[in-house]
Amino acid sequence: MPVIVNRRGESSFGDSPRVNIVAIAMMIASIAIGGVVAASVGNPIPVVIAALVGFVLMQSPKIAQQWERGVVLRLGRFVGLRGPGLFWIVPFVDSVATWIDQRTITTTFAAEQTLTSDTVPVNVDAVLFWMVHDAQKAALEVQEYSQAVSWAAQTALRDIIGRTALTDLLRGREKIEQELQQLIDGRSNPWGITVQSVEMRDVVIPSALQDAMSREAQAAREKQARIILGQAEMEIARSFQEAAKSYHDNPTALHLRAMNML
Repeated sequence: MPVIVNRRGESSFGDSPRVNIVAIAMMIASIAIGGVVAASVGNPIPVVIAALVGFVLMQSPKIAQQWERGVVLRLGRFVGLRGPGLFWIVPFVDSVATWIDQRTITTTFAAEQTLTSDTVPVNVDAVLFWMVHDAQKAALEVQEYSQAVSWAAQTALRDIIGRTALTDLLRGREKIEQELQQLIDGRSNPWGITVQSVEMRDVVIPSALQDAMSREAQAAREKQARIILGQAEMEIARSFQEAAKSYHDNPTALHLRAMNML
């Protein structure tokens, strides 16, 4: 089964309660001002009012990390992306619906007991490297883009396995990885996703088939060894034949050869 990489704020929409140092400073400053006013008038009500004002104001400042973009909605309508760094929203009118991580994300996925074109069941594990290139599309065009990418990758892997023979699957990994990348990228690009690469980690075939392939490979090696040995014997026989012919035509050479052997 595919492993889905969840990121902060991807799975649901709603203002993310990320308190930052600017919001805390505004709250403290508001309460401090209220305390000064309350001390001067001798009435604690300004402190309460200042605390409420500070609570409202601290909803406005937001901080996005360098790799993040905040999706801002105003009364439910998309108004834009914010970040990186400090930005401001209108309290209780605007909301940061989700935070989009634009770094490279890795997702592992697999196809289990999937039949190849020559009806061999295989298990294939792979890793997908992808990133969000359009945060607006990722937020608005699909509900959970990381899960959608994962399922698209698994479906594409099953499709390619189904039309590929086992030998091609074992020997042509680079070609299959390129086909996978193109297929997944074509499906996920409308969601603002770019697939950078796909790497197949492992291809597992049934143990009985592994034994049969091992025996077949061993038999092929033995056959090749016998062919080489036979060719060597033919070369030796041909050399003896040529030597015999030379000695027949030159008895003196044969006599010298015999003396040399003694």
